Amino acid sequence: MGMSHKIGSCCEVLLRVLHAPDSAATLELKDWDLLLRQARRASLLSRLAMVFGGEAMMEAIPFRPAQHLVSARMIAMAQKRAVKWEVEQICRALNGAGIPIVLLKGAAYVCADLPAGQGRIFNDIDVLVPRGMLENVEKVLRFNGWASTVEDEYDQRYYRQWMHELPPMRHVKRKTVIDVHHTILPETARLHPDPEKLLAGMQLVPGYDNVYTLSNIDMILHSATHLFHDGELENGLRDLVDLDALLRHFSKDEGFWDQLVERAVEMDLARPLYYALRYTQQMLQTPVPGVAMMAAAAIGRPPAPLAWLMDVLFAHALMPDHPSCDDALTPLARWMLYIRSHYLRMPFHLLIPHLVRKAIKKRFSPAPLDEPKLEDN
Repeated sequence: MGMSHKIGSCCEVLLRVLHAPDSAATLELKDWDLLLRQARRASLLSRLAMVFGGEAMMEAIPFRPAQHLVSARMIAMAQKRAVKWEVEQICRALNGAGIPIVLLKGAAYVCADLPAGQGRIFNDIDVLVPRGMLENVEKVLRFNGWASTVEDEYDQRYYRQWMHELPPMRHVKRKTVIDVHHTILPETARLHPDPEKLLAGMQLVPGYDNVYTLSNIDMILHSATHLFHDGELENGLRDLVDLDALLRHFSKDEGFWDQLVERAVEMDLARPLYYALRYTQQMLQTPVPGVAMMAAAAIGRPPAPLAWLMDVLFAHALMPDHPSCDDALTPLARWMLYIRSHYLRMPFHLLIPHLVRKAIKKRFSPAPLDEPKLEDN
């Protein structure tokens, strides 16, 4: 009940337009104003622009909102070109060493030309490589102009000992960032998906010689895990829209829903899948069959009190970070999910000192300068 009320009160127009673009024909200018502001804060403005792709639909939109959407579409198209070119540079660097790369998240959606990649805005390129090749990958990237963005000795150790990725690396000339993963969750996490099984299912990206994505189903499970386990909710609604697009697209495959649930069990990702299906269905009307929802609930739903609490927390935290979507519970919900994400990733003897150190560092560190990004939105 709390979730339905929250959605209706703050983001009803944005959510409705995302899955039913024709409904925008009834919007007044004040509705457009709020819609565009919320979409921008959710990193969904370019996505919205691609949703209104047809000329007839764009002509029906009032002039000023249309100008914002045209600009956002141009940014999305420019980023798509930039991402594909950057992937080619990464591929060129690693090909000589015989190292395959698996694109993750936004870069995978864009390079594979998936519906989830339309208007997808992101700041870095995430790749997955076999753990045994990790040291060689880092050496090759350093030789070709990438350097670590992390100088602090503790943070270096944090990434290398506990996390599932190298410290982020930035190219010294182009200033683009690459995150190199060897699995999708830290080894200290409470869930343990097998990276070898992920790599065994990888599929070649058309047009590339040595660039892959995860399998269709593993892409969904990774997206769900990133959103509901990692705790990075600044773009939570955007990531939920990704899941909606992936589910709608891949569910056309025969046997998809049974395979999705079975794979979630096999990869120890039943809980993230349950949350993914529950909240895409509730917030974006994703057509999840009742049988599939029941199967996901049977393997992944938390106990009743916790399930109710998670509904309340995600109802607040998945909304755009915009004043129109905030209430008294919003900061608390985001803080609790932030703490939860660290709890899920680290045992207590690592968690408490780590959180204390982060709090002290945040309190006394100067404000960071704006970093160069692949996008300008």
